[in-house]
Amino acid sequence: MITIHAESISTIENYKLLTGSVVPRPIAMVTSLSENGVLNIAPFSYFNIVASDPPILSVSIARKQGQMKDTTRNIMNSKELVIHIVHEEMTEQMNHTAANLPADQSELDLTDLHTVPSEKVAVPGIQESLVRYECQLDQHVAITNDEGIIVQDLLLVRVLCYHFDETVIDHEHMYILTEQLKPVARLAGNNYAGLAQQFSFDRPS
Repeated sequence: MITIHAESISTIENYKLLTGSVVPRPIAMVTSLSENGVLNIAPFSYFNIVASDPPILSVSIARKQGQMKDTTRNIMNSKELVIHIVHEEMTEQMNHTAANLPADQSELDLTDLHTVPSEKVAVPGIQESLVRYECQLDQHVAITNDEGIIVQDLLLVRVLCYHFDETVIDHEHMYILTEQLKPVARLAGNNYAGLAQQFSFDRPS
């Protein structure tokens, strides 16, 4: 067993160890609106469920040279966002949205994606997504490094409305059909993974 003390290695080395071992990670493709009405689209893999009562998701967004990214700033201003689960057929389009663009330009222009109006928030969703959540900001937690500099913005967001394509949900039993959804997960570097072979265990009583 190789033991490594986190404080003894660099930031990038910590990043490489974490992103290479905490896998697979679900990908949230987030839409948000700027104060000027520009649609921002960006993917994030520091993403997961926090609670179901109330329904809370987490998205953690790194700062760039100490500055909030457009997604964070938009959500902090409007308190609204839409999160999309990335599936296999969306992966290439999702990758296009990772481009670094000025705040007055929309990543939508780099893709073949289309928008669809939301019901509970002003932010539109992406029509091609099979799963999307209309969300409202619940809590913001600033993550600081050892020098006291804010390096990450943790957003806890409450789901207000779910949208599921009829092919990926058993509505009667409220089951998600993951084999039909074909979600994509993030690995390390530029690598991604599809849905692996599934197996089950009975829980102990």
